[in-house]
Amino acid sequence: MKSANRVATLFGSAMIFISAAALAQTSFDVGKRQYESACAVCHGVSGKGDGPYRQFLIKPPSDLTILAKSNGGVLPVSRLYEVIDGRWEVRGHGPREMPVWGRGFISLDSADLTSDPLAGVRILAVIDYINRLQAK
Repeated sequence: MKSANRVATLFGSAMIFISAAALAQTSFDVGKRQYESACAVCHGVSGKGDGPYRQFLIKPPSDLTILAKSNGGVLPVSRLYEVIDGRWEVRGHGPREMPVWGRGFISLDSADLTSDPLAGVRILAVIDYINRLQAK
C-alpha cells in the first residue's frame, strides 16, 4: 500500500511540475509573474538578493541564483517548495503558522494550500523560474 501511495504521489508531483513548466513556456510566464509579485521585492528581479526591501531587512535575502551551485549542482526543489509554502521556516518569511508568501499562492475560494491544486502549480512555476535564474 505504501508503494502505491508513493507512486501516486510521485506521479501527481510529476504532472504538476510538467504543468508548471508548460505554463512557463506560454507567452504569459506564470512563474516569472509570481516571482516578481512575491519574491523580487527582497530577492531582486535578478534573484541576487538585491531587491528594494533589502535595506530594511536585518538579514540580507539569499542570492537565489547560486542555489544549485551551493547544492552540488542540483536545485533543491523540495526544500524550495517547503520554504515557499511555509513548511520550512525562514525568519524573513514569517512563522510557519502564517508564512508571508505561502498563503498568497492559494485561490480566494480555497481553505489552504493542500486544498488548492493550483497553488502547487503556481509554486512549482516559481521554482521553475528560479531554476532559470541559476548561474551557469
